[in-house]
Amino acid sequence: MSDSSDNSASKPGIFNMVVSVLAAFLGVQTEENRQRDFQHGSPKVYIIIGVILTILLVLGLIGLVNLVMANAA
Repeated sequence: MSDSSDNSASKPGIFNMVVSVLAAFLGVQTEENRQRDFQHGSPKVYIIIGVILTILLVLGLIGLVNLVMANAA
């Protein structure tokens, strides 16, 4: 009986998924979180979050370079 409540309690929320993807970007994921992600997470959601965060990273870098170049001229 408590097994089903443990499974629902260990399912990652959206914040936990974003943190897991960010940890994966840096390569510092804990074994406990990795196991939770693989057992209870949906691969589609992690892929979508990863793509969105990658796009945000690239856009942020482009904006930073443009800001530096504008101030250098």
